[in-house]
Amino acid sequence: METPDNANEAPVPTGIAAQDWAAASAEPQYRAAVVDLLGALAYGELAAFERLAEDAKLAPTLADKAELAKMASAEFHHFERLTERLTAIDVDPTGAMEPFAKALDEFHRQTAPSDWLEGLVKAYVGDSIASDFYREVAVRLDSDTRSLVLAVLDDTGQADFAVEKVRAAIEADPRVGGRLALWARRLMGEALSQAQRVVADRDALSTMLVGGVADGFDLAEVGRMFSRITEAHTKRMAALGLAA
Repeated sequence: METPDNANEAPVPTGIAAQDWAAASAEPQYRAAVVDLLGALAYGELAAFERLAEDAKLAPTLADKAELAKMASAEFHHFERLTERLTAIDVDPTGAMEPFAKALDEFHRQTAPSDWLEGLVKAYVGDSIASDFYREVAVRLDSDTRSLVLAVLDDTGQADFAVEKVRAAIEADPRVGGRLALWARRLMGEALSQAQRVVADRDALSTMLVGGVADGFDLAEVGRMFSRITEAHTKRMAALGLAA
């Protein structure tokens, strides 16, 4: 997953964000929110591993196939780190992931790429939108959970790789750009809708976003958060040589 274009200097942590897991988890609702967050992230990483491994079959060269396989391996390592943390806090990883499997599977079903280039754009644009969302949440987490979440959102290599391949394809055939721009806009809409559905369905997670457990967020801030995610998406589209 990609380092965001809209990264700003981190504010000084306050409230729960200034605590470690041992202190913060004493609040049952906060603990439930973190379990949901780690479960959603873990299933997302597992799905990303499966998708990249599948997309490797569409790669036009052996070198491209190997590059995607390397990215898939990195996503699986992130999945393992998340499930290890869930186990360490006495949570069954499978049970934590199950509430999110249907929504994420449906997202990937609706956005299955038809060719190699669409797969690259999805890996770059789709995963980056999810990463931006989780980074926004991470600033309100306890220090231990925040460190883990930010670590598993590290770029697995698809950013530079996707930009290079997509720009080269557009240069070779400018007509490709229009098709991929429409595809990326569809990904943006589906990804934001899916994120909003996931949050709405989980009370503890939605409370973390709109206030209560994680102090400082309110409905207006949620709106600004999605505006920042949209702005970052526009910048990534420009990097690909596509119109947002």
